[in-house]
Amino acid sequence: MIVTEQYKNILFDLDGTLTDPKVGITKSVIYALSKFNIIENDAELLKSFIGPPLATSFERYYGFTTEQCNNAIKYYREYFSETGIYENTIYSGIENILKELKKLKIQLIVATSKPTIYAKITTDYFKITKYFKHIEGSQLDGKYSDKSELLENILNTYNLNPNKSIMIGDREHDIIGAKNNQIDSIGVGYGYGSKEELTKSGSKYYVNSVSDLADLLLEKNV
Repeated sequence: MIVTEQYKNILFDLDGTLTDPKVGITKSVIYALSKFNIIENDAELLKSFIGPPLATSFERYYGFTTEQCNNAIKYYREYFSETGIYENTIYSGIENILKELKKLKIQLIVATSKPTIYAKITTDYFKITKYFKHIEGSQLDGKYSDKSELLENILNTYNLNPNKSIMIGDREHDIIGAKNNQIDSIGVGYGYGSKEELTKSGSKYYVNSVSDLADLLLEKNV
């Protein structure tokens, strides 16, 4: 078992890794943009918002100022907190992987740029909170939305050995954040980052599907 022999702590990204949040996130972005009289009806164009910090995406794709980004995030949360957070699905096979890893006494941690309060609602909604030792995300003011800072905080807070820890995620931010903290990583291709994005960022492993992830983690399909 590659992972269970080498690593004692597995950190999972949430959006695009454990769950598919496309509908809820893109609808929340559409709602926020409408407040600026920007009409965007093509959800496919907004998939790039899944994973990175919201402020980064609003600035990058719409040229928003810091003040505009802050307002956009406020509007985003108006929709997301009431409706968008539930417009989400868990990837088939993920819960079985978590169950098997917990049986093997691996410490599982959620490490997401999403605010912790929303991350906990999501894991509770899908009844997977019980598999995780900790649920760690950003704060509502944006602190720890950068994956490198978040992972550094997790390592320090729980006194984790980077050499015994591995990060699993679907975007370059997960891989870069892990690398900046001397953590190995697994890029998952079933989420919202391309194979090129994940491998160029330096992921130690790459898998195409949840089934492939199970093979890598457990050397069997679970």
